[in-house]
Amino acid sequence: MMKHYWPRYRRRAVAITIATQLAVTMFVGGAMVIADFDITSFAFWIVLIAITAASIGLNIILIVHLLLPLKDLSAALTHVSGEPSTVVPPNPNAPHFEKDGFKPLLQYIYESAAKEGEAAPSDAPVVTELLARGLDQTKAGIVILDANGAIAYANKKAPLGTDMGGAKHLDLIFEKPNELETWLDNCRANAVHAEKTWQRVANKVVGEEGRRIFDITATYEKGSMAEVIIVAFDQSDSYQPEDDELDFIAFAAHELRGPITVIRGYLDVLGVEMGNDMTADQQELLKRLIVSSNRLSGYINNILNASRFDRRHLRMHLSEDTLVNIYETINDDMQLRAQAQNRLLNVTIPATLPSIAADRSSISEVMSNLIDNAIKYSSEGGTVNVVAVQDGSYVKVLVEDHGIGMPSSIIGNLFHKFYRSHRSRETVAGTGIGLYISKAIVESHGGTIGVKSIEGEGSIFTFTVPTYASVKDKLQANDFTNAGLINDGSGWIKNHSMYKG
Repeated sequence: MMKHYWPRYRRRAVAITIATQLAVTMFVGGAMVIADFDITSFAFWIVLIAITAASIGLNIILIVHLLLPLKDLSAALTHVSGEPSTVVPPNPNAPHFEKDGFKPLLQYIYESAAKEGEAAPSDAPVVTELLARGLDQTKAGIVILDANGAIAYANKKAPLGTDMGGAKHLDLIFEKPNELETWLDNCRANAVHAEKTWQRVANKVVGEEGRRIFDITATYEKGSMAEVIIVAFDQSDSYQPEDDELDFIAFAAHELRGPITVIRGYLDVLGVEMGNDMTADQQELLKRLIVSSNRLSGYINNILNASRFDRRHLRMHLSEDTLVNIYETINDDMQLRAQAQNRLLNVTIPATLPSIAADRSSISEVMSNLIDNAIKYSSEGGTVNVVAVQDGSYVKVLVEDHGIGMPSSIIGNLFHKFYRSHRSRETVAGTGIGLYISKAIVESHGGTIGVKSIEGEGSIFTFTVPTYASVKDKLQANDFTNAGLINDGSGWIKNHSMYKG
């Protein structure tokens, strides 16, 4: 096989180099003997061995360096031959290929192979018609883009739209604007072959007629006429019920907001009317009731915000605050939950941390969700650590437990709404919406949220919020709303047992 050529040739070249150098050494040694050098002296053998070792090492380095173009040619030919191989094909866009003039050779190999593979057989019309009919019968949408990014082919189920000029385009809403285009630009600059998958990509926002939800896979092949192949698997039957459930929860939260507002009003009146007549314990109890009712009102608002998050217009007003003050609003509740479940809660939030741009109720809900999860999934008598540190222009919060952990297979789904693993559904109560709401809140602050976990050892959830100083100008320019922050958020990256957004 082609992939075996380079290793064999390299071994042979090195062996010939070593054998040649040994022969040269023997010749030099013989000459030294004839020249009446004392072969019994220690210096004679030291010189001979040093010359041999240095020459062999330098020659091997030289031969390997000189044979690098042959190695790259072998890798490129192995790739275009279609042989199964772990050999990484050389990228013609690499800077050193442009400098030494090797780039045109690689491009010619890739482009020639692509054209050869696309040569039409004698019965091309029949094959083309059969293929087109077959693709139109599939449930998946298939789109082929040419080297210019234009749509060269699309079957009937492809998620396409038409602009004002009548031109067709992909009708998909990715997590970030121009996410697909950015990935393709990166592929064209740095890759020969690449593939990427996106989950839960809709063609319309929640509530619009004709909304479909897809899992998207894009494949890139440099030099091919069909440079990009996009396959859209319609998963609406699986994902749409979750959106309907979220709409129901949002409706229920909307109905609850009225009674909660009334309760808060009566508590405020009670505090004013009876403040001087209550004992210290009664005043503390009333204070806790007011704090809890305010937090519950904030949670209800966040549920409504989460439903709007799917509609791509989650907005909130942010103000300068400190993480210490935000956590203080939930400290008593968190310590009480930890004690009730026999857990130790250690919180380290330095007062010296810079202030952040935050909606206090929302960030306190994120912290409450993450700490509550850590408590629930910790081992009996275990410790939950909450630490906050400065990370450049962000403040990072880490919530660590030493509990059951999670396998890498489920981590990528944690921040989807209503997702709960089979094991957690059986052992721990919950709705599966807490992490989804936390993700919506954190991203709407211009931050990121993520998790690292090892099954059987525990998990570390992290989230970041920008410092107030770093976003002050954007807030002032947008009437202190988050409009200037959510457009700068980073995308989602999956990496085995790590998920970051």
